[in-house]
Amino acid sequence: MSGAALGLEIVFVFFLALFLLHRYGDFKKQHRLVIIATLLAWYLCFLIVFILPLDVSTTIYNRCKLAVNSSPAESNGSYVTLAPRILLPFMQSYARSGGFSITGKIKTALIENAIYYGTYLLIFGAFLIYVAVNPNFNLQWNQLQTIGIAAANTWGLFLLVLLLGYGLVEIPRSHWNGAKRGYLLMKTYFKAAKLMTEKADAEENLEDIMECPTEYQERMGRNMDDYEDFDERQNSYPSEKSLVKLHKQVIYSVQRHRRTQVQWQILLEQAFYLEDVAKNETSATRQFVHTFHSQEPENKIIQYFYTPTVEWYWECLLRPWFYRVLAVVLATFSVIVVWSECTFFSTKPVLSLFAVFIQLAEKTYNYIYIEMACFLTIFFLSICVYSTVFRIRVFNYYYLASHHQTDAYSLLFSGMLFCRLTPPLCLNFLGLTHMDATISHKNTQPTAYTSIMGSMRVLSFIADGFYIYYPMLVVILCIATYFSLGTRCLNLLGFQQFMGDSEMTSDLIDEGKELIRREKRKRQRQEEGENRRREWKERYGNRDDSTRNRVVHTDQKESSFSETSTNRPLSKYTRSNGRTERDRIELLQDAEPLDFNADSVNDDPLESDSGRYQPGGRYLSMSRSKIFDDV
Repeated sequence: MSGAALGLEIVFVFFLALFLLHRYGDFKKQHRLVIIATLLAWYLCFLIVFILPLDVSTTIYNRCKLAVNSSPAESNGSYVTLAPRILLPFMQSYARSGGFSITGKIKTALIENAIYYGTYLLIFGAFLIYVAVNPNFNLQWNQLQTIGIAAANTWGLFLLVLLLGYGLVEIPRSHWNGAKRGYLLMKTYFKAAKLMTEKADAEENLEDIMECPTEYQERMGRNMDDYEDFDERQNSYPSEKSLVKLHKQVIYSVQRHRRTQVQWQILLEQAFYLEDVAKNETSATRQFVHTFHSQEPENKIIQYFYTPTVEWYWECLLRPWFYRVLAVVLATFSVIVVWSECTFFSTKPVLSLFAVFIQLAEKTYNYIYIEMACFLTIFFLSICVYSTVFRIRVFNYYYLASHHQTDAYSLLFSGMLFCRLTPPLCLNFLGLTHMDATISHKNTQPTAYTSIMGSMRVLSFIADGFYIYYPMLVVILCIATYFSLGTRCLNLLGFQQFMGDSEMTSDLIDEGKELIRREKRKRQRQEEGENRRREWKERYGNRDDSTRNRVVHTDQKESSFSETSTNRPLSKYTRSNGRTERDRIELLQDAEPLDFNADSVNDDPLESDSGRYQPGGRYLSMSRSKIFDDV
């Protein structure tokens, strides 16, 4: 292998995995072990996929140069992805635990994994006992290892074909529908209605969890009522197990509430932008006008090049056509993959188109073309499979949400899926290109991948049967995905899915449209209020500053006057103080007290008769006979 190319791929794949993990995970809030374990799983899987084209071109080069005739390597096991498979389930249990200490979380994780792996060990132990008792079987350790690898790859291939059949149809269709602005806007309204329901449910669930459980409230109430007869021995406090369970529910509810809040804001921005695109399509000035300004600061370099005119031409004119052309190219690749999956077992004649391209390039010694063709093939297969992993959602059990809203359990579960899908994906690619000796039936030098990870030649009935004919099932899955059979089944079961010919979909679209309109009016009122405050500040800001300066100057003069009067002679100070005291007494004599017997209190003391001063220095309202009547 070329050392420079290998080094570049290693660095590029690491930053790619780090970028995706930063987009979906949260480095600040999630545990470091969760981040490291997920990054390790993603990085190893992506690295294997990206290195495989270079491995194929190097193997073909060595075959042509050295003409080495060596027997194909036997299966040595998927050791590269074995460690994450063992580590990630333990980390999943650790992340979901509601324990208050590291020891408690580790204990919970060990118990759950003991149950999980104990089931497999029980089945495997029963199988070993059956083999040991039966004299017709004579299995050695290498054969048992081969059976384990075959079982893992078989399960991975089963899952791979399911995800591949969905991705081969959905990815080209999603890009084709991306060119339809009306379709995207209606689907956004539909998502808004569903997300609002989920958001309300998350808020209600969080409020219920944050309240003290009813049974604890009743116990506390009984104890407080019977405080004199309180007996600590009869009082039942919540156990540690119940508190751990409650803590686990609180963590889940808080994370779900935060995720729905962030997703709601993101969906609002998408809806507002799509509405702006629909309005700007008929613009005569050909300049893109936004209804609301971006809340995040824009990059000055992007703002300099991506002007309103450029944005209008891209969003309203070029982008729909770009998406249509890209959808056609992706659909062509999908057809080639489906054809090759159904015919890759044929070697005479060679019907797999990928194998034909590789063999033609091998005859002309065009190794760069071999590497590029292999890269495009494995890259498209990876996009179809891995993008489905990022799209699927199993209720709230597994869900990869962008903008740092994915929980630790879903991140670790995605790492487990990648580790299970990557080995069969690579073996399937080698079968499509006839680089696996099991398919080509040639005694040639194997690739480095098959030398380390093993090939399809494990068990004869699996290698010659399941691995060959099961990938043909992708045709049925593609047809089912094209006609949206899975979506229709979920809709019948009560899970609302976006379907154009459904009455429920139309109702949810109308509901989402009204929600978006309401949020838009709310945002407009907020911006109008901010604009008015800004105009008021710009218009009267100078006056306020001058008034504030005048007040400060007056305070300074008063303070200087007080300091001057303090330094005067003592006789004058005493005389002025006596005069001030006489004035204060006269003011107290002229003051009108409140009449507490009056029906109402008059704010103007000059117009009040109840407080009128009488000769002799007495007030009508303060007579002895009535002053304590209200006491």
